[in-house]
Amino acid sequence: MANSPSGDSMLDRLVRILDAFDAQNPTLTVNALSRRADVPRATTYRLLDEMVSHGLLARDADGQVRLGLRLWELANRSASTLDLRQAALPFMEDINQLVGQNTQLAVLHEDDVLVIERLSRPGSVVNQANVAGRMPVHLTSMGMALLAFSPTHVLEGYLQRHGKIMHTHHPRLRHELADIRRTGFATFDGFIDEETTGAAVPILDTQGYALAVLSVVVPRGSDTLPAAAMALRTAARGISRALGN
Repeated sequence: MANSPSGDSMLDRLVRILDAFDAQNPTLTVNALSRRADVPRATTYRLLDEMVSHGLLARDADGQVRLGLRLWELANRSASTLDLRQAALPFMEDINQLVGQNTQLAVLHEDDVLVIERLSRPGSVVNQANVAGRMPVHLTSMGMALLAFSPTHVLEGYLQRHGKIMHTHHPRLRHELADIRRTGFATFDGFIDEETTGAAVPILDTQGYALAVLSVVVPRGSDTLPAAAMALRTAARGISRALGN
């Protein structure tokens, strides 16, 4: 696509417009969208009309803009996440019933934990994870389990980019990652919500690297954690086999 006078392509601008929306900003005014995407307002109006016509964005009655259902439709055609989600859902439903708390499926994507699926139950503890939402690696059991079971080049590359913040929160990082690999799961108490504990187990490929991670969030100090960790390990192995690993 042709570049703008500022040097960025039209595709760059389209991606920045889509990236402007997040869990804290699911809807935006056109002015806010223009500002967050760093796209001139006149260009934002023009691109908005085109993206709305294709279903990539939607306008509310009050003029607020939100992501369109077409994006959800396209995302759900992704073969890798579709296969993973379909393989995992029966196991996630079993864990959700057994533990009675939030159950999540996530992958490591662009240095974040990307949540692919989440099952909730009435009375579950507070949980910040949302489907298609991103979570920080260093503050989640999901992220640490994914990192511990990543190939060496992925781990070292991540630490080169984010080593400072990782070591701030995890002064004994190498030891902690080794311990996760030894036990096969990661648990965190109160890193994001003081009253909860997260537990996560990797879903491994044939080489022993994490394809994804399966996790639960339970009340801090809950006596269900050992049973939850065992159920997660069993489910992770079942998902891996269902994927042909």
